[in-house]
Amino acid sequence: MSAKQSTYRLGVDVGGTNTDAVLVDENLHVAAEVKLPTTADVYGGILAAIRGVLDSSGIDRKLIAKAMLGTTQCTNAIVERKRLSKIGVLRIGAPATLGIIPMVDWADDLREIAAAVEIIRGGFEYDGKELAVFDEAAARSFFEDCKRRGIQSVAISQVFSVIREEHEERAAAICREVMGDGVYVSLSSKIGSMGLIERENATILNAALYDVAHSFTEGFVNSLRDQGVSSAEVYFSQNDGTLMSMELARKYPILTIACGPTNSIRGASYLSRLSNAVVIDIGGTTTDFGILQNGFPRESSVAVTIGGVRTNFRMPDVISIGLGGGSIIREKNGEVTVGPDSVGYRLTEKALVFGGGTLTATDIAVRLGLARVGDPAKAAGIDLGLAEKALARIVEMVEDHLDSMKTSGEAVDVVLVGGGSILLPDHIAGAKKLYKPDHFAVANAIGSAISKVSGAYEKLISYDETPREKALETAKAEAIELAVQAGAMRDTVEIVDVEDVPLQYHAGNTCRVKVKAAGELG
Repeated sequence: MSAKQSTYRLGVDVGGTNTDAVLVDENLHVAAEVKLPTTADVYGGILAAIRGVLDSSGIDRKLIAKAMLGTTQCTNAIVERKRLSKIGVLRIGAPATLGIIPMVDWADDLREIAAAVEIIRGGFEYDGKELAVFDEAAARSFFEDCKRRGIQSVAISQVFSVIREEHEERAAAICREVMGDGVYVSLSSKIGSMGLIERENATILNAALYDVAHSFTEGFVNSLRDQGVSSAEVYFSQNDGTLMSMELARKYPILTIACGPTNSIRGASYLSRLSNAVVIDIGGTTTDFGILQNGFPRESSVAVTIGGVRTNFRMPDVISIGLGGGSIIREKNGEVTVGPDSVGYRLTEKALVFGGGTLTATDIAVRLGLARVGDPAKAAGIDLGLAEKALARIVEMVEDHLDSMKTSGEAVDVVLVGGGSILLPDHIAGAKKLYKPDHFAVANAIGSAISKVSGAYEKLISYDETPREKALETAKAEAIELAVQAGAMRDTVEIVDVEDVPLQYHAGNTCRVKVKAAGELG
Protein backbone atom coordinates (compact mmCIF):
# COMPACT_ATOMS: atom_id res chain seq x y z
CA MET A 1 0.00 0.00 0.00
CA SER A 2 1.54 3.31 -1.06
CA ALA A 3 2.12 6.04 1.50
CA LYS A 4 -0.17 9.01 1.50
CA GLN A 5 1.22 11.88 -0.59
CA SER A 6 1.72 15.30 0.97
CA THR A 7 -0.54 18.14 -0.06
CA TYR A 8 0.52 21.73 -0.61
CA ARG A 9 -0.72 25.28 -0.31
CA LEU A 10 0.03 27.85 -2.99
CA GLY A 11 0.28 31.45 -1.81
CA VAL A 12 0.48 34.40 -4.22
CA ASP A 13 0.84 38.07 -3.31
CA VAL A 14 0.72 40.88 -5.88
CA GLY A 15 2.63 44.05 -5.03
CA GLY A 16 3.28 47.23 -6.96
CA THR A 17 6.78 46.06 -7.92
CA ASN A 18 6.88 42.27 -7.54
CA THR A 19 4.50 39.33 -7.61
CA ASP A 20 5.59 36.60 -5.19
CA ALA A 21 4.52 32.97 -5.03
CA VAL A 22 5.35 30.20 -2.57
CA LEU A 23 4.46 26.58 -2.06
CA VAL A 24 4.23 25.31 1.52
CA ASP A 25 3.70 21.69 2.50
CA GLU A 26 1.12 20.39 4.96
CA ASN A 27 3.55 21.12 7.81
CA LEU A 28 3.75 24.73 6.56
CA HIS A 29 7.39 24.40 5.50
CA VAL A 30 8.40 26.38 2.41
CA ALA A 31 8.92 23.99 -0.50
CA ALA A 32 9.52 26.54 -3.27
CA GLU A 33 9.45 30.30 -3.78
CA VAL A 34 9.67 32.76 -6.65
CA LYS A 35 9.73 36.55 -7.00
CA LEU A 36 8.96 38.09 -10.38
CA PRO A 37 8.19 41.62 -11.57
CA THR A 38 4.51 42.60 -11.48
CA THR A 39 3.25 43.07 -15.02
CA ALA A 40 1.16 45.93 -16.36
CA ASP A 41 -1.83 43.60 -16.85
CA VAL A 42 -1.36 42.02 -13.35
CA TYR A 43 -2.57 38.61 -14.47
CA GLY A 44 0.47 38.05 -16.63
CA GLY A 45 2.57 38.41 -13.48
CA ILE A 46 0.31 36.11 -11.46
CA LEU A 47 0.40 33.47 -14.17
CA ALA A 48 4.19 33.72 -14.50
CA ALA A 49 4.65 33.47 -10.72
CA ILE A 50 2.38 30.41 -10.47
CA ARG A 51 4.17 28.77 -13.40
CA GLY A 52 7.58 29.61 -11.94
CA VAL A 53 6.95 28.21 -8.49
CA LEU A 54 5.31 25.06 -9.84
CA ASP A 55 8.13 24.41 -12.32
CA SER A 56 10.85 24.94 -9.71
CA SER A 57 9.15 22.58 -7.25
CA GLY A 58 8.39 19.84 -9.77
CA ILE A 59 5.37 18.68 -7.75
CA ASP A 60 2.21 17.18 -9.19
CA ARG A 61 -0.34 19.97 -9.67
CA LYS A 62 -3.06 17.73 -8.26
CA LEU A 63 -1.34 17.82 -4.85
CA ILE A 64 -2.15 21.51 -4.39
CA ALA A 65 -5.13 21.46 -2.04
CA LYS A 66 -5.47 25.19 -1.35
CA ALA A 67 -4.55 28.35 -3.24
CA MET A 68 -4.52 31.86 -1.75
CA LEU A 69 -4.19 35.27 -3.37
CA GLY A 70 -3.43 38.65 -1.86
CA THR A 71 -3.99 41.46 -4.35
CA THR A 72 -3.85 45.26 -4.52
CA GLN A 73 -6.43 45.52 -7.28
CA CYS A 74 -9.23 47.01 -5.14
CA THR A 75 -6.89 49.65 -3.73
CA ASN A 76 -5.59 50.45 -7.21
CA ALA A 77 -9.10 50.74 -8.64
CA ILE A 78 -10.08 53.36 -6.05
CA VAL A 79 -6.82 55.33 -6.17
CA GLU A 80 -6.64 55.28 -9.98
CA ARG A 81 -10.44 55.67 -10.50
CA LYS A 82 -10.48 52.72 -12.90
CA ARG A 83 -12.98 49.89 -13.44
CA LEU A 84 -15.38 51.11 -10.74
CA SER A 85 -19.02 50.18 -11.27
CA LYS A 86 -21.87 52.66 -11.64
CA ILE A 87 -24.01 52.25 -8.53
CA GLY A 88 -27.15 53.38 -6.73
CA VAL A 89 -26.78 54.96 -3.28
CA LEU A 90 -29.71 54.82 -0.84
CA ARG A 91 -29.52 56.35 2.63
CA ILE A 92 -32.26 55.64 5.17
CA GLY A 93 -32.23 58.57 7.58
CA ALA A 94 -34.56 61.44 6.60
CA PRO A 95 -35.30 63.91 7.97
CA ALA A 96 -32.44 63.79 10.50
CA THR A 97 -29.56 63.34 8.01
CA LEU A 98 -30.66 65.65 5.19
CA GLY A 99 -28.11 68.28 6.20
CA ILE A 100 -25.19 66.25 4.81
CA ILE A 101 -25.73 64.50 1.49
CA PRO A 102 -23.96 61.23 0.59
CA MET A 103 -20.42 61.63 -0.84
CA VAL A 104 -20.43 65.32 0.13
CA ASP A 105 -16.64 65.62 0.42
CA TRP A 106 -15.65 63.20 -2.35
CA ALA A 107 -13.56 64.26 -5.33
CA ASP A 108 -15.70 65.01 -8.39
CA ASP A 109 -14.17 62.25 -10.53
CA LEU A 110 -14.94 59.65 -7.86
CA ARG A 111 -18.42 60.95 -7.07
CA GLU A 112 -19.38 60.13 -10.66
CA ILE A 113 -19.71 56.43 -9.76
CA ALA A 114 -23.10 57.22 -8.19
CA ALA A 115 -25.66 57.11 -10.99
CA ALA A 116 -28.58 57.50 -8.56
CA VAL A 117 -28.64 58.92 -5.01
CA GLU A 118 -31.59 59.19 -2.62
CA ILE A 119 -32.25 59.85 1.08
CA ILE A 120 -35.54 58.42 2.41
CA ARG A 121 -37.30 58.33 5.77
CA GLY A 122 -36.33 55.73 8.35
CA GLY A 123 -33.53 54.71 10.67
CA PHE A 124 -33.04 54.56 14.42
CA GLU A 125 -31.77 56.70 17.28
CA TYR A 126 -28.54 55.85 19.17
CA ASP A 127 -30.62 54.07 21.83
CA GLY A 128 -32.46 51.86 19.31
CA LYS A 129 -35.70 53.87 19.19
CA GLU A 130 -37.18 54.34 15.73
CA LEU A 131 -36.22 57.71 14.24
CA ALA A 132 -38.90 57.58 11.56
CA VAL A 133 -41.13 54.97 9.94
CA PHE A 134 -39.33 53.29 7.03
CA ASP A 135 -40.67 54.65 3.72
CA GLU A 136 -41.11 51.44 1.72
CA ALA A 137 -42.79 53.21 -1.20
CA ALA A 138 -39.84 55.59 -1.61
CA ALA A 139 -37.41 52.70 -1.45
CA ARG A 140 -39.31 50.77 -4.09
CA SER A 141 -39.44 53.83 -6.36
CA PHE A 142 -35.67 54.33 -6.00
CA PHE A 143 -34.88 50.72 -6.93
CA GLU A 144 -37.23 50.88 -9.91
CA ASP A 145 -35.28 53.93 -11.09
CA CYS A 146 -31.99 52.04 -10.62
CA LYS A 147 -33.35 49.16 -12.68
CA ARG A 148 -34.34 51.52 -15.50
CA ARG A 149 -30.82 52.95 -15.50
CA GLY A 150 -29.30 49.48 -15.80
CA ILE A 151 -27.53 49.69 -12.42
CA GLN A 152 -26.28 46.34 -11.13
CA SER A 153 -24.88 47.33 -7.73
CA VAL A 154 -26.49 49.23 -4.83
CA ALA A 155 -25.14 50.65 -1.55
CA ILE A 156 -27.64 50.92 1.32
CA SER A 157 -26.85 52.79 4.53
CA GLN A 158 -29.01 53.61 7.52
CA VAL A 159 -28.49 55.91 10.49
CA PHE A 160 -27.34 53.83 13.50
CA SER A 161 -27.62 50.56 11.59
CA VAL A 162 -24.89 49.09 13.83
CA ILE A 163 -27.48 49.18 16.63
CA ARG A 164 -30.56 48.10 14.67
CA GLU A 165 -30.39 47.14 11.01
CA GLU A 166 -34.03 46.23 10.30
CA HIS A 167 -34.63 49.06 7.84
CA GLU A 168 -31.47 48.21 5.89
CA GLU A 169 -32.50 44.56 5.71
CA ARG A 170 -36.00 45.48 4.54
CA ALA A 171 -34.59 47.82 1.90
CA ALA A 172 -32.32 45.01 0.65
CA ALA A 173 -35.31 42.67 0.37
CA ILE A 174 -37.25 45.25 -1.64
CA CYS A 175 -34.20 45.84 -3.83
CA ARG A 176 -34.03 42.15 -4.76
CA GLU A 177 -37.80 42.04 -5.37
CA VAL A 178 -37.55 44.95 -7.81
CA MET A 179 -34.13 44.42 -9.42
CA GLY A 180 -33.85 40.62 -9.22
CA ASP A 181 -31.66 38.24 -7.25
CA GLY A 182 -28.66 39.08 -9.44
CA VAL A 183 -28.32 42.62 -8.04
CA TYR A 184 -25.27 43.24 -5.86
CA VAL A 185 -26.31 44.78 -2.53
CA SER A 186 -23.90 46.28 0.03
CA LEU A 187 -25.27 46.99 3.51
CA SER A 188 -23.45 49.40 5.81
CA SER A 189 -24.27 47.34 8.91
CA LYS A 190 -22.14 44.51 7.50
CA ILE A 191 -19.14 46.66 6.59
CA GLY A 192 -18.49 49.68 8.79
CA SER A 193 -18.67 50.72 12.42
CA MET A 194 -20.07 53.71 14.34
CA GLY A 195 -20.34 56.97 12.37
CA LEU A 196 -22.83 57.24 9.51
CA ILE A 197 -20.74 59.14 6.94
CA GLU A 198 -17.57 57.03 7.17
CA ARG A 199 -19.60 53.79 7.29
CA GLU A 200 -21.66 54.92 4.31
CA ASN A 201 -18.47 55.83 2.41
CA ALA A 202 -17.03 52.35 2.96
CA THR A 203 -20.30 50.79 1.78
CA ILE A 204 -20.36 52.90 -1.39
CA LEU A 205 -16.77 51.93 -2.23
CA ASN A 206 -17.59 48.28 -1.60
CA ALA A 207 -20.53 48.45 -4.03
CA ALA A 208 -18.38 50.21 -6.64
CA LEU A 209 -15.83 47.38 -6.51
CA TYR A 210 -18.38 44.87 -7.81
CA ASP A 211 -16.79 44.37 -11.24
CA VAL A 212 -13.25 44.46 -9.87
CA ALA A 213 -14.10 41.71 -7.37
CA HIS A 214 -15.56 39.50 -10.07
CA SER A 215 -12.52 40.13 -12.24
CA PHE A 216 -9.80 39.26 -9.72
CA THR A 217 -11.61 36.21 -8.33
CA GLU A 218 -12.31 34.77 -11.78
CA GLY A 219 -8.87 35.76 -13.02
CA PHE A 220 -7.11 33.89 -10.21
CA VAL A 221 -9.19 30.76 -10.73
CA ASN A 222 -8.49 30.87 -14.47
CA SER A 223 -4.75 31.37 -13.87
CA LEU A 224 -4.73 28.28 -11.67
CA ARG A 225 -6.59 26.24 -14.25
CA ASP A 226 -4.19 27.37 -16.98
CA GLN A 227 -1.40 25.78 -14.93
CA GLY A 228 -3.28 22.56 -14.22
CA VAL A 229 -4.33 23.48 -10.67
CA SER A 230 -7.99 22.61 -10.95
CA SER A 231 -8.92 20.94 -7.65
CA ALA A 232 -7.60 23.44 -5.12
CA GLU A 233 -9.89 25.32 -2.75
CA VAL A 234 -9.46 29.04 -3.46
CA TYR A 235 -9.17 31.75 -0.80
CA PHE A 236 -8.38 35.45 -0.77
CA SER A 237 -6.45 37.48 1.78
CA GLN A 238 -8.32 40.10 3.77
CA ASN A 239 -6.94 42.99 5.72
CA ASP A 240 -7.12 41.52 9.21
CA GLY A 241 -4.49 38.90 8.38
CA THR A 242 -6.93 36.05 7.69
CA LEU A 243 -8.55 34.48 4.65
CA MET A 244 -11.99 34.54 3.09
CA SER A 245 -13.75 32.41 0.52
CA MET A 246 -14.34 33.46 -3.08
CA GLU A 247 -18.01 34.08 -2.24
CA LEU A 248 -17.11 36.48 0.58
CA ALA A 249 -14.41 38.17 -1.52
CA ARG A 250 -17.05 39.00 -4.12
CA LYS A 251 -19.46 40.19 -1.44
CA TYR A 252 -16.95 42.29 0.52
CA PRO A 253 -14.09 43.19 -1.85
CA ILE A 254 -13.25 46.27 0.22
CA LEU A 255 -11.92 43.94 2.93
CA THR A 256 -9.03 43.02 0.62
CA ILE A 257 -7.69 46.59 0.79
CA ALA A 258 -4.32 46.67 2.62
CA CYS A 259 -4.08 42.87 2.62
CA GLY A 260 -0.49 43.17 1.31
CA PRO A 261 0.91 44.67 4.53
CA THR A 262 -1.14 42.27 6.67
CA ASN A 263 0.17 39.29 4.70
CA SER A 264 3.70 40.51 5.36
CA ILE A 265 2.95 40.92 9.07
CA ARG A 266 1.51 37.40 9.30
CA GLY A 267 4.41 35.98 7.27
CA ALA A 268 6.90 37.83 9.49
CA SER A 269 5.28 36.35 12.59
CA TYR A 270 5.45 32.83 11.18
CA LEU A 271 9.05 33.11 9.96
CA SER A 272 10.41 34.80 13.10
CA ARG A 273 8.26 32.85 15.58
CA LEU A 274 7.40 36.17 17.25
CA SER A 275 3.90 37.19 18.30
CA ASN A 276 4.65 40.79 19.25
CA ALA A 277 6.99 43.05 17.27
CA VAL A 278 7.19 45.86 14.76
CA VAL A 279 7.29 44.56 11.18
CA ILE A 280 9.07 46.58 8.50
CA ASP A 281 8.29 45.41 4.99
CA ILE A 282 10.52 47.05 2.37
CA GLY A 283 9.36 46.44 -1.18
CA GLY A 284 10.43 47.91 -4.46
CA THR A 285 8.34 51.07 -4.16
CA THR A 286 7.18 51.51 -0.57
CA THR A 287 8.04 50.54 2.98
CA ASP A 288 5.22 49.50 5.30
CA PHE A 289 5.47 49.65 9.10
CA GLY A 290 2.99 47.54 11.04
CA ILE A 291 2.47 46.22 14.55
CA LEU A 292 2.38 42.49 15.24
CA GLN A 293 0.08 41.97 18.23
CA ASN A 294 -0.62 38.45 19.49
CA GLY A 295 0.33 37.08 16.09
CA PHE A 296 -2.01 39.33 14.07
CA PRO A 297 -1.82 42.88 12.70
CA ARG A 298 -2.91 45.57 15.14
CA GLU A 299 -6.11 47.24 13.92
CA SER A 300 -6.24 50.98 13.39
CA SER A 301 -8.43 52.84 15.88
CA VAL A 302 -8.97 55.90 13.68
CA ALA A 303 -10.79 56.58 10.44
CA VAL A 304 -8.73 55.59 7.41
CA THR A 305 -8.63 57.52 4.13
CA ILE A 306 -8.63 55.48 0.91
CA GLY A 307 -8.23 57.36 -2.35
CA GLY A 308 -9.28 60.56 -0.59
CA VAL A 309 -12.38 58.98 1.04
CA ARG A 310 -12.71 58.70 4.84
CA THR A 311 -13.89 55.25 5.94
CA ASN A 312 -14.28 53.42 9.26
CA PHE A 313 -14.25 49.74 8.38
CA ARG A 314 -11.50 47.64 9.93
CA MET A 315 -8.02 48.41 8.64
CA PRO A 316 -4.54 47.48 9.87
CA ASP A 317 -2.52 50.09 11.73
CA VAL A 318 0.08 50.59 9.01
CA ILE A 319 2.26 53.52 7.94
CA SER A 320 3.58 53.53 4.36
CA ILE A 321 6.41 55.69 3.04
CA GLY A 322 7.99 56.09 -0.39
CA LEU A 323 11.09 54.00 0.19
CA GLY A 324 11.98 50.81 -1.64
CA GLY A 325 14.61 49.02 -3.65
CA GLY A 326 13.57 50.97 -6.73
CA SER A 327 13.59 54.39 -5.04
CA ILE A 328 15.45 56.92 -7.20
CA ILE A 329 18.52 58.54 -5.62
CA ARG A 330 19.36 62.16 -6.47
CA GLU A 331 22.04 64.60 -5.35
CA LYS A 332 21.63 68.37 -5.56
CA ASN A 333 23.88 70.96 -3.95
CA GLY A 334 25.41 68.29 -1.75
CA GLU A 335 22.02 67.09 -0.50
CA VAL A 336 20.99 63.50 -1.26
CA THR A 337 17.33 62.55 -1.58
CA VAL A 338 15.76 59.08 -1.62
CA GLY A 339 12.48 58.71 -3.56
CA PRO A 340 9.59 58.98 -3.09
CA ASP A 341 9.42 58.14 -6.82
CA SER A 342 10.56 54.69 -7.86
CA VAL A 343 11.33 52.71 -10.99
CA GLY A 344 8.89 50.16 -9.56
CA TYR A 345 8.52 46.87 -11.38
CA ARG A 346 11.10 48.02 -13.96
CA LEU A 347 13.89 47.78 -11.36
CA THR A 348 15.62 44.95 -13.25
CA GLU A 349 15.71 47.16 -16.35
CA LYS A 350 16.42 50.59 -14.89
CA ALA A 351 18.86 50.07 -11.96
CA LEU A 352 22.59 50.49 -12.64
CA VAL A 353 23.47 47.00 -11.41
CA PHE A 354 21.10 45.56 -14.01
CA GLY A 355 22.55 47.60 -16.85
CA GLY A 356 20.14 50.53 -16.65
CA GLY A 357 20.89 54.20 -16.25
CA THR A 358 18.98 55.17 -13.08
CA LEU A 359 20.63 55.37 -9.66
CA THR A 360 18.42 53.47 -7.22
CA ALA A 361 18.50 52.48 -3.56
CA THR A 362 19.42 48.94 -4.66
CA ASP A 363 22.55 50.28 -6.36
CA ILE A 364 23.52 52.00 -3.09
CA ALA A 365 23.12 48.74 -1.14
CA VAL A 366 25.32 46.92 -3.65
CA ARG A 367 27.94 49.70 -3.65
CA LEU A 368 28.25 49.54 0.15
CA GLY A 369 28.40 45.75 0.28
CA LEU A 370 25.00 45.30 1.96
CA ALA A 371 23.75 43.14 -0.92
CA ARG A 372 25.00 41.28 -3.94
CA VAL A 373 22.48 41.44 -6.78
CA GLY A 374 22.90 42.10 -10.47
CA ASP A 375 26.46 43.02 -11.51
CA PRO A 376 28.29 44.68 -8.56
CA ALA A 377 30.92 46.02 -10.97
CA LYS A 378 28.29 48.34 -12.44
CA ALA A 379 27.88 50.00 -9.02
CA ALA A 380 31.59 50.39 -8.38
CA GLY A 381 31.66 53.83 -10.00
CA ILE A 382 29.16 55.34 -7.55
CA ASP A 383 30.84 57.97 -5.40
CA LEU A 384 31.40 56.53 -1.92
CA GLY A 385 30.43 59.77 -0.18
CA LEU A 386 27.14 59.93 -2.10
CA ALA A 387 26.43 56.28 -1.26
CA GLU A 388 27.06 56.84 2.44
CA LYS A 389 24.83 59.92 2.49
CA ALA A 390 22.06 57.98 0.73
CA LEU A 391 22.32 55.11 3.23
CA ALA A 392 22.23 57.54 6.14
CA ARG A 393 19.04 59.06 4.71
CA ILE A 394 17.46 55.62 4.23
CA VAL A 395 18.28 54.62 7.81
CA GLU A 396 16.99 57.95 9.12
CA MET A 397 13.67 57.50 7.30
CA VAL A 398 13.21 54.02 8.76
CA GLU A 399 14.23 55.00 12.30
CA ASP A 400 11.91 58.03 12.36
CA HIS A 401 8.89 55.98 11.32
CA LEU A 402 9.80 53.10 13.63
CA ASP A 403 9.66 55.59 16.51
CA SER A 404 6.22 56.78 15.40
CA MET A 405 4.86 53.20 15.60
CA LYS A 406 6.18 52.50 19.10
CA THR A 407 4.04 53.09 22.17
CA SER A 408 6.99 53.83 24.46
CA GLY A 409 10.61 54.96 24.29
CA GLU A 410 11.90 51.45 24.88
CA ALA A 411 13.57 49.45 22.10
CA VAL A 412 11.38 46.80 20.47
CA ASP A 413 11.89 43.64 18.46
CA VAL A 414 11.82 44.40 14.75
CA VAL A 415 11.23 41.88 11.95
CA LEU A 416 12.57 42.94 8.58
CA VAL A 417 10.94 41.41 5.48
CA GLY A 418 10.49 42.16 1.80
CA GLY A 419 12.98 42.09 -1.03
CA GLY A 420 14.02 45.67 -0.34
CA SER A 421 15.18 44.86 3.21
CA ILE A 422 18.68 44.46 1.75
CA LEU A 423 18.83 48.26 2.03
CA LEU A 424 19.30 48.28 5.80
CA PRO A 425 22.37 47.48 7.92
CA ASP A 426 22.28 44.92 10.74
CA HIS A 427 21.27 47.43 13.41
CA ILE A 428 19.01 50.48 13.57
CA ALA A 429 18.22 52.78 16.49
CA GLY A 430 15.06 51.80 18.38
CA ALA A 431 15.37 48.09 17.57
CA LYS A 432 16.14 45.78 20.50
CA LYS A 433 16.89 43.02 18.02
CA LEU A 434 16.61 43.10 14.24
CA TYR A 435 15.35 39.83 12.74
CA LYS A 436 15.76 39.04 9.06
CA PRO A 437 14.43 35.46 8.82
CA ASP A 438 14.90 32.93 6.05
CA HIS A 439 12.54 33.52 3.10
CA PHE A 440 12.22 37.18 4.18
CA ALA A 441 11.89 38.32 0.58
CA VAL A 442 8.59 36.45 0.07
CA ALA A 443 7.08 36.89 3.55
CA ASN A 444 3.94 38.38 2.01
CA ALA A 445 3.20 35.29 -0.08
CA ILE A 446 4.01 33.07 2.92
CA GLY A 447 1.60 35.10 5.03
CA SER A 448 -1.08 34.46 2.43
CA ALA A 449 -0.35 30.73 2.31
CA ILE A 450 -0.28 30.06 6.07
CA SER A 451 -3.12 32.38 7.12
CA LYS A 452 -6.04 31.21 9.20
CA VAL A 453 -9.74 31.93 8.75
CA SER A 454 -11.56 34.10 11.23
CA GLY A 455 -14.89 35.18 12.58
CA ALA A 456 -15.55 38.58 14.16
CA TYR A 457 -18.54 39.43 16.34
CA GLU A 458 -19.38 43.05 17.13
CA LYS A 459 -22.41 44.42 18.93
CA LEU A 460 -23.53 47.15 21.33
CA ILE A 461 -24.57 45.53 24.61
CA SER A 462 -26.02 47.05 27.78
CA TYR A 463 -24.34 45.50 30.80
CA ASP A 464 -27.33 46.66 32.83
CA GLU A 465 -29.45 44.18 30.87
CA THR A 466 -26.82 41.46 30.33
CA PRO A 467 -23.99 40.96 32.85
CA ARG A 468 -20.52 41.54 31.38
CA GLU A 469 -19.32 37.97 31.92
CA LYS A 470 -22.36 36.49 30.20
CA ALA A 471 -22.20 39.01 27.35
CA LEU A 472 -18.52 38.25 26.65
CA GLU A 473 -19.14 34.50 26.85
CA THR A 474 -21.94 34.80 24.28
CA ALA A 475 -19.81 37.02 22.04
CA LYS A 476 -16.92 34.53 22.11
CA ALA A 477 -19.25 31.66 21.21
CA GLU A 478 -20.68 33.68 18.30
CA ALA A 479 -17.20 34.57 17.03
CA ILE A 480 -16.17 30.91 17.13
CA GLU A 481 -19.27 29.89 15.17
CA LEU A 482 -18.57 32.57 12.56
CA ALA A 483 -15.00 31.28 12.15
CA VAL A 484 -16.27 27.71 11.72
CA GLN A 485 -18.81 28.90 9.14
CA ALA A 486 -15.95 30.59 7.27
CA GLY A 487 -14.12 27.25 6.99
CA ALA A 488 -12.07 26.88 10.19
CA MET A 489 -11.71 23.52 11.94
CA ARG A 490 -13.63 23.87 15.20
CA ASP A 491 -10.99 22.23 17.40
CA THR A 492 -8.34 24.71 16.18
CA VAL A 493 -10.34 27.90 16.71
CA GLU A 494 -9.00 30.28 19.34
CA ILE A 495 -10.12 33.66 20.60
CA VAL A 496 -7.43 36.09 19.43
CA ASP A 497 -8.89 39.43 20.50
CA VAL A 498 -11.52 40.66 22.97
CA GLU A 499 -12.52 44.29 23.28
CA ASP A 500 -15.31 46.05 25.16
CA VAL A 501 -15.38 49.82 25.02
CA PRO A 502 -17.82 51.89 27.13
CA LEU A 503 -19.93 54.34 25.10
CA GLN A 504 -20.31 57.53 27.09
CA TYR A 505 -23.14 58.96 24.98
CA HIS A 506 -25.36 55.92 25.52
CA ALA A 507 -27.81 55.68 28.34
CA GLY A 508 -26.84 53.16 30.99
CA ASN A 509 -23.77 50.93 31.01
CA THR A 510 -23.55 50.27 27.24
CA CYS A 511 -20.37 48.93 25.64
CA ARG A 512 -19.22 48.09 22.14
CA VAL A 513 -18.24 44.41 22.40
CA LYS A 514 -15.92 43.07 19.74
CA VAL A 515 -14.48 39.54 19.69
CA LYS A 516 -12.34 37.88 17.03
CA ALA A 517 -11.70 34.14 16.69
CA ALA A 518 -9.38 32.40 14.23
CA GLY A 519 -8.61 28.79 13.33
CA GLU A 520 -6.85 26.59 10.81
CA LEU A 521 -8.44 25.85 7.45
CA GLY A 522 -10.36 22.60 7.31
